[in-house]
Amino acid sequence: MTDHFGSCLCGTVKFSVKGEFDSFYLCHCQYCQKDTGSAHAANLFSNSAKLVWQSGADAVTSFTLPGTRHNKSFCKLCGSALPSAQMADVLVVPAGCLDTEVNMLPTAHIFLSSKAAWDEGLAEVPKFEERPD
Repeated sequence: MTDHFGSCLCGTVKFSVKGEFDSFYLCHCQYCQKDTGSAHAANLFSNSAKLVWQSGADAVTSFTLPGTRHNKSFCKLCGSALPSAQMADVLVVPAGCLDTEVNMLPTAHIFLSSKAAWDEGLAEVPKFEERPD
């Protein structure tokens, strides 16, 4: 069994995930675009892994969009995305909140029908190791 560790940006919330991830989806739905402020969310899913809050559990809050299954858990101090176990059958872990390496490639892009118009031809965009001057 693999343990994964993660935290929020301000360091208040720390957690571990005990077990394996089943899938890794890059979700392009409009809800994920809104709650990440980006082209897509990068979420790991597990039907068997267990989430353990190591510290800061009282700083974790969540929001479920009314009328949907779309849920986001986050640190109420810094706003960082955090794991969510709101759906009884699946643990959803934002890949970017993990402090340990993710040893799997994304399984698939999903909800491409909602893909942002500017999320095309990104391989041609200039690349920099740090913020350019």
